[in-house]
Amino acid sequence: MQPFELNRHGRIVFPSNFFPELDFSTITSVDHLDAVIRRDFDTKAPTVSEILSRHAQGVYRSKFELMRDVALNIFWANRFALTMFEKRATRWADVPRGRDDLFMPIVTPWPESTQRMAEVESAYRGLPAAWDDNAEDAIFSRLFDVFAARKHIAGDLPTVKPTVGQLLSDTENVTIRLGAYDPNFPLFGYDEILDYDADVAELEALGRWSMVLHNQQPWDRKQIELVSVDELRDDDYVVVFHPRDREVQRFITRAMSGRAGTAVGFTSPEPVEPAAPYPAVDVRSEFAVRPRIDAIAVAHGDQVCTNEDLIRNSAYNWSPMTADEIVAKTGIEQRRYTSGTFEDLALSAARQAVEHANVGPENIGAVIVCTCTSGRLIPSLATWISGELGIAQSHASFDLIAACAGMPYGLAEATRILQQVRRPVLVVCVEKFSDKIGSVRPSRMIFGDGAAAIVVSPATEGAEPDIEYFNSYASGPTSQVNSIIWPNPDFDNAITVYGPEVKSLAGRYLQQMLDEIAALPAPAGTEGSLLESIDLIVPHQANKTMIIELAAAAGLSADRLYFNIETVGNASSASIPLAIHDAVRDGVIDRPVRIFAPGFGAGAVAGYTVMRVDPSVVVPFRHADEHAEIDPAHGTPSPDDVELAFH
Repeated sequence: MQPFELNRHGRIVFPSNFFPELDFSTITSVDHLDAVIRRDFDTKAPTVSEILSRHAQGVYRSKFELMRDVALNIFWANRFALTMFEKRATRWADVPRGRDDLFMPIVTPWPESTQRMAEVESAYRGLPAAWDDNAEDAIFSRLFDVFAARKHIAGDLPTVKPTVGQLLSDTENVTIRLGAYDPNFPLFGYDEILDYDADVAELEALGRWSMVLHNQQPWDRKQIELVSVDELRDDDYVVVFHPRDREVQRFITRAMSGRAGTAVGFTSPEPVEPAAPYPAVDVRSEFAVRPRIDAIAVAHGDQVCTNEDLIRNSAYNWSPMTADEIVAKTGIEQRRYTSGTFEDLALSAARQAVEHANVGPENIGAVIVCTCTSGRLIPSLATWISGELGIAQSHASFDLIAACAGMPYGLAEATRILQQVRRPVLVVCVEKFSDKIGSVRPSRMIFGDGAAAIVVSPATEGAEPDIEYFNSYASGPTSQVNSIIWPNPDFDNAITVYGPEVKSLAGRYLQQMLDEIAALPAPAGTEGSLLESIDLIVPHQANKTMIIELAAAAGLSADRLYFNIETVGNASSASIPLAIHDAVRDGVIDRPVRIFAPGFGAGAVAGYTVMRVDPSVVVPFRHADEHAEIDPAHGTPSPDDVELAFH
């Protein structure tokens, strides 16, 4: 898990964006590591020649653009040391010769380094500042001190560094010597890096980059020399690489012995269509016990993460993007994170829901938790919540993994269980993404934290059901099934999203669902189709820009859709009930309405619910921890902050 932190300025910081430390327990081979390194560094980092060429072509319009490339080049040159090793200056006489867990670099001298570095500095000095001359010069000075010290060719560094014994196998091998070494060389502390502050978001991120890169060479860079092994003397200081942790050493041992780990295998069979379509489930005709919705309660995250916060936390492997560009791409202006636990977020929504429904623990027949981000397997989150609510025994308590279709799946299962238990069923939809994203930019832009709980009870005899129709689907082409992955060893086990495949599955399922309800008759007493009888469409809040585009392609205008993603982000299984809650809060739902709620996402799952929602069942929003009304000054969006597309 890679959580966010709040620095002394009260700003969100994502440490994993600045400290590129990989989880080597997930890396199976040298080829796998090489692919990860190339993805994170090579594809984004220009060489020195490319930097000079870009300058000559007039690509750089400001000092910031050039020094950002300089920083990326330094990250690239340190790509193995950053992720695998800790560098320590050591007296040559004190370096053990026979150990297999100590490493020293074998480098190739770069005769042109001094001249090329001077050309880069001159190019920088000739450019205008983007925002603040003094701030940019201070960052560049720190970066250039590291950049200009490189005297070797960085392109041919081996994936796994040689041991001291391998260095000594040829006296002509060249390594790094420090002409002088001061053990008190000043370094930046962890909190000092997190607390770095700049008025401009882009400069704040780059300032942290420069501090991390400074710490990579904890000695006077002007004292660096390249010498052959036979030139080393006992009192010389050399650079020794120590594995960062036990997993790095275990990986090196595996890699050098040829015992590569086994990666998950994927095949791509041609998908076969079902023998017959799966018809929508008509609750009125198929179930004796009709479901009534007695409560919908939510728990939002307590921390706001704006697009500006994302820019302040730009990782070394992110392409440049502005806050406005994130809005244009996703429709999201901010997302909400919780500083509490995943369990507390879920329990908060659950307690509010059962309290509002006036349901005691002795009457709850089942607890269903819909989530794709739970780190709790034993006991399941549903059984944990059952215990926390004081339920001595339920008919069933279980977790259901249906990702962004979690609510439709959960309500379908609740309706089925209702037939057996004939007592209230608690459905909790909860996600905490903020500690599972790492430095993956597409995921960081989209996902947020949140929880919602729904109490589904038996309706009185003869009453109309609040859940009228539902259906669910799963699978498809394997590219769509694997379009969102967590944990993903190719991205340091962080959640990753493959956008084109997600858009394909969402478009496929949305069209299928709309066709399905358009073919169903309107409820008794009204004319036309079921689709025509829908008052409001509350889709899974995946990506506003994408959903509006897909809806238009399916013949739906944006004024039939409701979004709260602008201020909440994508909370996967919780996104639809969070949006229903906010639609009531904002007055969009001010009377009992019929809602079409389609969800679709990871695993190529999808599902929808056609449901009736009375605003009286929606619980006013409270703190996740204290159950008190949240203070608007702490970031809760007001109605004016939300673009209401439904009128």
